Amino acid sequence: MDWASAVAGILAVVETPDFLPSASGFALIGIGAFTLPLVARRFGLPAVVLEILFGLLLGPEVLNIIQASSADNEFIVLLAELGLFLLMFLAGFEVDFERLERQGSGPIITGLGVYAAILVAAWFGYGFLADSTEQRVFLTLLTSAASLGIIIPALRDTGRTGTRQGQLTIVTGVLAEFISTAAIVIFGVWVTQGVGFELLSVPALFAIFGAILLVIRRAAWWYPEKFERLFARHDPDEMGIRASLALLFVFIGLSQAFNIEPILGAFLAGAMFAFIFRNTGELEARLGGFAYGFFIPIFFINVGLQFPLGTLADPEVLRMAFALIVIAILIKLGPAMLLVFRGLSPRESLASGVLLAGQLSVIIALAEFGVQIGVIDEGLEAGAILLVGVTAVLSPIVFRMLAPPLTAPDADLVEEAQR
Repeated sequence: MDWASAVAGILAVVETPDFLPSASGFALIGIGAFTLPLVARRFGLPAVVLEILFGLLLGPEVLNIIQASSADNEFIVLLAELGLFLLMFLAGFEVDFERLERQGSGPIITGLGVYAAILVAAWFGYGFLADSTEQRVFLTLLTSAASLGIIIPALRDTGRTGTRQGQLTIVTGVLAEFISTAAIVIFGVWVTQGVGFELLSVPALFAIFGAILLVIRRAAWWYPEKFERLFARHDPDEMGIRASLALLFVFIGLSQAFNIEPILGAFLAGAMFAFIFRNTGELEARLGGFAYGFFIPIFFINVGLQFPLGTLADPEVLRMAFALIVIAILIKLGPAMLLVFRGLSPRESLASGVLLAGQLSVIIALAEFGVQIGVIDEGLEAGAILLVGVTAVLSPIVFRMLAPPLTAPDADLVEEAQR
């Protein structure tokens, strides 16, 4: 046997499996995940916008470097699915139950009132756009959600987190994100399975989640020293991340067992972890670095790969996408003016509405879910993605114009807001 035959035999043995992407696919995934946040920061854009554009550029709609139904595409879809679960898990992780408890009933009642007004405004607004009642309900819930990923950084950047305006906006955003996300997935169960015995799977799943919650809380109460390791800053085994992912996968598995959309299990797993273990900032930072460092960007790159660019060539689709964006913004600005009755000025109330109108990643995930269950089409999904692109860029900028940074926040305002 000559050397050429020997080398060929070795290469045949180590040939890349069919389910892995090509060498160029691997390289493009790695380069994109690493460089896009750097470019985004340089131009002052959210990384998610460039990640979607990057996927669009590589996909079949533009350069066709990553082709549909190819090994590259299938591998990215697999990673993107994991990124979606991590995204929903971290969305639940962001729910600050300690803050809600500390604020008492006043801000929560106000937040619920503003959110209810947003729902009513959205319901009437989408009556002119939706083709069916199911689509109208879905769009109402979808655009009524908020993004803490925009709200909290913008408030922190202007020094308004501890003010009355900041606290009311955060509480409203928490409630809007949690209620809308959970309601959309439950609505999806109703759409796909109808009103019948199958719908009982939702309360059954919640009952199981509640039982798990009680068990974990009791265990943490009796063995606090063992659970402290989950939040250790320097743990070579990273037990905190392992425990988080274990809870995530268990809840996803339970959701699948009950024939319920797994993103509900992922979201509730994160919310449950945040409810049981308060002050999880260090663990959340490490888990967020793990997820946002690679898997979640792959999800957004895949959104770009699957983006129905061709549908926007249809004037009717483009008109609906524009209408979706306009309605989604207006339904936040009007109800936010109710905050005037809680002591905010009209300018501050409008600024809070601008922040509540800002959308990020979760909306894209939920819009994709809406396509999967058949309540919206790819045109409206494209509108939801454009909504994220527009509001993620403009919302923090307009808020800063309406509510300039506080160089020396009034201590009395901060103390009053925290009561």
